Amino acid sequence: MIIVLAASALIGLLRPGLGASHHAHRTRAAASLLALPASPPPALKIGPPAQLSSGRYLSRWTIVRRPTVALAEPRPNATVVAALATRAPEGTPNALTVLRAKTGEDGALWIEVRLPVLPNGSVGWVRRRSLGAYQTVDTRLIVDREALRATLYRNSRVIFTAPVAVGTASWPTPSGEFTIRSELTRYASPFYGPVAFGTTARSAVLTDWPDGGFVGIHGTNEPQLVPGHASHGCIRLRNSDILRLAELLPVGTPLTIR
Repeated sequence: MIIVLAASALIGLLRPGLGASHHAHRTRAAASLLALPASPPPALKIGPPAQLSSGRYLSRWTIVRRPTVALAEPRPNATVVAALATRAPEGTPNALTVLRAKTGEDGALWIEVRLPVLPNGSVGWVRRRSLGAYQTVDTRLIVDREALRATLYRNSRVIFTAPVAVGTASWPTPSGEFTIRSELTRYASPFYGPVAFGTTARSAVLTDWPDGGFVGIHGTNEPQLVPGHASHGCIRLRNSDILRLAELLPVGTPLTIR
């Protein structure tokens, strides 16, 4: 009993000392914190959320990654609209404008694309897995057959304009919405000028031409015919103008012929 009382008395004596020491340590630590300089402002300041641009002038395009078919609806048993190869007739990747995406009843992702087939203006649905990565452009080329002029826009701003020659009444340049799908150089014949652009537009009257009568945009060795109606449907520019256009016109650009 004496030992227990002695131990209790000793603990009682030590406890106030321990409490006082801990209190003093906390006081010194608080004083040290108050003496520290204020923290610098953060390097990254996150502001309120801002609404993103609508992308009004952006267009998406892609290439055919493996041979496939385009269907009338986004479902496996829909009517086939067109067969799509990985290469265009000129040997370049088969570029297509992307219109929209939709998940089909089969759970697969389907993409609606503008097709390089007759009748011009045809669209179809392709499985996403058959297509390549998306690319975007902010350009649009307008060819006015009445004014005989080509105009290139970037966003809403005109960055190029030049006179053109288009098809005759017998072999008209088709109207509609198309895609610039290739850029070609090093032609052996000066007839096409130094640069040509392949498009997805097709002649509705020259269907027996090689590769189906696709409409090109190219230079010419007869600049006196520009502007005018002088071709079998292709769009001709003077060589100096097609060279300027080649510096500004990316593959994938939407083409409107009106």
